[in-house]
Amino acid sequence: MTASERSWKKLLRKNSSLQLPAAPDALTAKLIRDAGFAAYQVGGFALDGARFGYPDMDLSRLGEKSEAVREILRACDLPVLVDADDGYGDAKNVTHTIHIYEEMGASALFMEDQKAPKRCGHMAGKEVIPAKEMVGRLKAAIAARSHKEHLFLIARTDALEPNGLPDALKRAEMYLNAGVDGIYIEGPHDEKQMRIIGREFRGVPLVITMLEGGGNTPWTSPEELGAMGYSMILYPTTLLFRMTRAIQRGLADLKAGRPITKQNAVDMFEFEKIVDIAYWKSIEQQVLPLPERVRQKVNKILKKVA
Repeated sequence: MTASERSWKKLLRKNSSLQLPAAPDALTAKLIRDAGFAAYQVGGFALDGARFGYPDMDLSRLGEKSEAVREILRACDLPVLVDADDGYGDAKNVTHTIHIYEEMGASALFMEDQKAPKRCGHMAGKEVIPAKEMVGRLKAAIAARSHKEHLFLIARTDALEPNGLPDALKRAEMYLNAGVDGIYIEGPHDEKQMRIIGREFRGVPLVITMLEGGGNTPWTSPEELGAMGYSMILYPTTLLFRMTRAIQRGLADLKAGRPITKQNAVDMFEFEKIVDIAYWKSIEQQVLPLPERVRQKVNKILKKVA
């Protein structure tokens, strides 16, 4: 997929309320693609939890996260929104972050105004840096990208929780005036706050998080959120929490001596199809011709998974 085909602006024009499930690994990204989603996100909460076994409390930084993101992007060519946390430092660090993710082929990126050590946007105890300092980081990010069509920049403010909604709205306006492409006010507590944010930034690309299983923001359908003015909907925990429960149940069954069933697991052929065995086998056969008997057996298998 070319940079033009991954254009986030074009994607938003085609999708009024873009649903973005979080992929903490390459397999999940492939499954998101196969399920028919137009795009996905790589968020810090899911990445820290699934890859490192960490809470989302600034325990991993650009080095660890960018390597994980690189593996995920290599496996799935859907447009992707990457969580760049706080930019990982001052203007030169922000510039370095933009260069890394742009070179990887990320379509969009968001950066937040939390004071280090940052944490999940729905955790208590957050603090934010001065708005003017964040504006400086955003201007560095804007200057660092090679072309505005290649990387869509979103400014996130976490000021609502520590400072209240008026400050969050003021900051979002400042960040928008700095030149970013979209706005993300994290953690509205109720429908009233959600509607105020949507109304204040009507017509602006606007992000909201549906953090299932413990977030501050009440669950709302994509259709309702689109009507409120939100064009991007992040689901950082939906797949992660379901995956965790499925693994727990699988381990309990294994410990109890119970086999997997068709209802609770894929089989070998389905899994091999997901991980593109047909593609790799075709390459293998081109380079390493197989005996006729083996070749016929392989082709039979490939037809089943194709």
